[in-house]
Amino acid sequence: MTTPREKWTDEHLDGAFERLDSDIRELRGDMKDLRGEMNARFDKMDARFDKMDARFDRLSQILIGGAIAIVVALLGVIATLIGVSAL
Repeated sequence: MTTPREKWTDEHLDGAFERLDSDIRELRGDMKDLRGEMNARFDKMDARFDKMDARFDRLSQILIGGAIAIVVALLGVIATLIGVSAL
């Protein structure tokens, strides 16, 4: 009586392992597809960050130019005040 039980158990386990193997292979395929989709999204995000970096670089240049213009204007005002007070 134990032999049929063991054979049934072995067959049952073989079937379960085949299903499990099939499910794992399917899961690996799904994960590979998901990884591809995520890489595509990250590439798009990288492009957006590159655009933002360019905007910040332009903003920095404008701010530095504005600061230089203010310093030059202040030096001009100071020079003018010194010239007027010397007369």
